[in-house]
Amino acid sequence: MIRNIFSNISSIYSFHSQFLLPDLENCMGHWCESPGLGSVLLQHAPFLRMYADYVKNFEQAMELVRTWSERSSVFRTIVQDIQSREVCGSLTLQHHMLEPVQRVPRYEMLLRDYLKKLPRDDPDYDLAHKSLQMISMAATHSNSAIHKAESRKRLLEIYEMVGEEEVVNPTNEFLREGRLLKLAARNTSAMERHLFLFNNFLLCCTPKFSLVGQRFTVRCRIGVDGMQVQQTTNEDHPHTFQVSGKERTLELQARCVCVCVCVIQEAVDVFLKKHETFKLACKELNVEEYTEELGRRAPRWIRDNEVTVCMKCQEPFNALTRRRHHCRACGCVVCGKCSDNKVALEYDGNKLNKVCKACYSILMGKKRRILESEASPVSSDCVMSGFLLYGDNPKTWQQTWIIIIIDKKHNVVLYKIVPHTSEAFCIHQLLFCPFG
Repeated sequence: MIRNIFSNISSIYSFHSQFLLPDLENCMGHWCESPGLGSVLLQHAPFLRMYADYVKNFEQAMELVRTWSERSSVFRTIVQDIQSREVCGSLTLQHHMLEPVQRVPRYEMLLRDYLKKLPRDDPDYDLAHKSLQMISMAATHSNSAIHKAESRKRLLEIYEMVGEEEVVNPTNEFLREGRLLKLAARNTSAMERHLFLFNNFLLCCTPKFSLVGQRFTVRCRIGVDGMQVQQTTNEDHPHTFQVSGKERTLELQARCVCVCVCVIQEAVDVFLKKHETFKLACKELNVEEYTEELGRRAPRWIRDNEVTVCMKCQEPFNALTRRRHHCRACGCVVCGKCSDNKVALEYDGNKLNKVCKACYSILMGKKRRILESEASPVSSDCVMSGFLLYGDNPKTWQQTWIIIIIDKKHNVVLYKIVPHTSEAFCIHQLLFCPFG
């Protein structure tokens, strides 16, 4: 429990007592000879990032001190004894624990004041300026740690309220929540709803009775991908807007429609911008060359512990209903729904292998183009082509490329094309219907 309260304070203390403080004392002792505060701080500034762990843990530490002070009289007596000592200056334990949180911002503030009084032509000016930049980065790192910790804490709180496992996914970022009225589609009634907006989906919930805090039932989940939001006019209800997604469309009423629309639209715009960046990165990586090699070369499998969600549909994995599978074409970790197709892969002797939906579309498209080029001698008058299931027994049906053509004598001929080698195919006539 002590370790949980004080986090990595022992490491911070060791860094100060063994490295930073001796160098600062040495610098101040020889100040008249060679002042060089900037050089000392520049050497040690990168290590100030270790404060991030302490800062991130601070709120939990305060809660633990409060809880154990209430639960344990022994703990409370020890804390009171320490606080009564003269060295503590009549300050509480919580006050002293706050000092490391404020330490890096104080370094930043003092160094700014030092630079204001230091002439620009001083040899230490550039070094002090670089030190300030690095200390500012350490302060930003601590602030980022605080933000991430608060975000994770809020995700856990929402998970407890709605009971949806996908809420605590590390890729999720909570944006906004609020109570609105949902307009019924069949009549003029309006029902109370509680909305939770995340960076990649929107949860529409209804309050439910609970003796242990707020609880909600999720009525629908709408993905931000493809979402549209716009203001609407309703004769029975003023201040309405519509949220339309791939899964569902909702018409909602709110006091501040403009704010609601702007917040949701901003989430959609950020989502689209990130995906555009991803598409540009794919182009730079020469995806066309990659797709040509797909199925011909064994892929590098992504390790199971490197991903927490399906790399195709972004749904979170779990041990029971959504287990991890590997696409044998690209090596991605996907769920069962995204890997229920099989394709013959060249690197595995054209044996059928489980692949994801994306690779299935690419590989079947390549196969279709090869079949069409191979069938060109007989398909100049092709009226229809595509994959069909063919065989004598429904249990042993195989997917086969079928072509229907009309020859010069207007006879209808049905052909099937089957692989002969990895690069060649054989054409077999299945049915001949004479003209008339």
